[in-house]
Parts: sequence; structure tokens; C-alpha cells
Amino acid sequence: MTTLRAQFIRELTLRGSSPRTVESYVDAVAAMARHYGRSPDRITEEEIKAYLFHLIDERRFAASTMNVAVSALRFFYRHVLGRPIEQLAREVPRVKRQVRRPQVYSVAEVERLLVAGCAQPKHRSFLATVYATGLRLGEACALRVEHIDSARMQVRVVQGKGRKDRYTLLSPKLLAQLRAYWRLYRPGPWLFFGRDRGQPLSGDTGQKIFYRAVERAKLPDKGGIHCLRHSFATHLLEAGVDLPVLQRLLGHSSLSTTAGYLHVRAERFAQLKSPLELIDLEHLKAAVQEPA
Repeated sequence: MTTLRAQFIRELTLRGSSPRTVESYVDAVAAMARHYGRSPDRITEEEIKAYLFHLIDERRFAASTMNVAVSALRFFYRHVLGRPIEQLAREVPRVKRQVRRPQVYSVAEVERLLVAGCAQPKHRSFLATVYATGLRLGEACALRVEHIDSARMQVRVVQGKGRKDRYTLLSPKLLAQLRAYWRLYRPGPWLFFGRDRGQPLSGDTGQKIFYRAVERAKLPDKGGIHCLRHSFATHLLEAGVDLPVLQRLLGHSSLSTTAGYLHVRAERFAQLKSPLELIDLEHLKAAVQEPA
């Protein structure tokens, strides 16, 4: 590890950045250094701007990826090199993300995913847990056996996004599924382990499990495994769960984030048909027509 990389990690860690943020920021600065073939402390501000333009114009980076790159470079030059790049801050503002509605599966589609899509009990248990609890992928991979609280019928999420602990639902069906899974695999300490039983399942492997199940179940891809979290939220709203309760279950800092699912529910509501559509009104009119 170079001295600059070590200083960068130290500064990020001291400011409470999550391990994932540290990794993303370090990777962003390292990518620019590889692009120019020299250390980032020898790259000029004009070259930084040219590199960011390259990411937008040629690499076609998404808004979220660009925001990580810009934030990482601003942090690195200010806090590690002591060279605040003020012009970059003025000329390259944070990119606005395109607002996209979450895509969700119906309950019937989730059933197909879990029944027809999963050949292994471990895969079925993992995907059932993601859907039944509304966990993020990383949160599901980080579950330990002791986080399943069967006495209170809750699942404890330790240091989720934003480094916050919370509790979410443990349904009786999920508990039965996890008990059967435990009898087969005897996991520990991680509920879902990787090739090394002493390590948690990786996020990449979790995504592969999901995509393999989608393919086997012949379902459309609706944005990766995160759509199971979207489905959890939407199905609870449709069942009448209050928005503030859903906010706590999902671990959202802002209620406005949770409110985004209201649009999804409204769209699904608009697709419903009244039972009257099942009735043949022409026959009804003939039945009530007065005789001539």
C-alpha cells in the first residue's frame, strides 16, 4: 500500500466513512492515476477536469458513479494533499440522478422465483430472507445466526446503511424456512456463508443466486436482487402498512425516500379492474328491457 493510499484510507475512516465508501473512493482515485499513468499528486486540476469529461463523454458513466468520482477526488485533494480544487467544485457540480420508479414483482411472481427458480434450499432461504425482510443485499449477506430473534419474531440488522441498527419483520413462514435451512447446513457464525464457512456470502454471489433463479423461473429482470426489497415495501403498502412504519423497517433516513413507493402502489392500483368488467352488460340490458 502506498503512503498516499494509506493516508486517504485514514482520513476517510476518521470521518466515519463506511468500508464500502472507503473502497469506492480509493478505487475512484486509483482509476484516475491508472488513466494518466502517474501518482495523483502529480496530476493537475485541468487534467482532473479532462478525466471527468472523459468519464461522462466516452465512458458514459451513470450519475451515481460520476458523483462518487467527483466526491472522491474533492475529498482526496482537500484532505490528503491539502490542495482544495475549488474550480472543480464550481465547474463540476454533483450530477442529478434520473428519477426512476422502483420495479416490483407481484406476489405470484415472487412465489415462482422461490419455488421454480431455486434448486438449492440455501438459495431459496437466502432469497426468501431478502424478500420477507426487505433487507439490502449487503445487510442480508451480513446476517448472523443470532440476529434471528424468534422470541420477538424480529430480524436484527446490525450496522446497516448509514451505520444504523434496526429491526425488521420475521414472518412465521420465513422462520420455518430458516429452521429447515439450519438443520441442513448448520451455519455459523454467518447465517449465509460463502465458500469459506468462516466468511459471509459475498454480494456478487448473492446477485448470481438471484439472476440464476430469475432465469429458471422465466421471469423478467427488474433491476437485480434489490427489486425484492422494492417488492417487500410495495406489498406491505398494499396490505395497509403505514408509511412511517415502513420507513423504520426499511431503514430510510427520510420519509420522502419511503414515499417513493406510493407512486408504485398508485401505478399498480391503476392497473386493477373493477369486478363489473366481468359482467356482460349486454345480457343485463336485455334482462331488464321492458316488453314492447
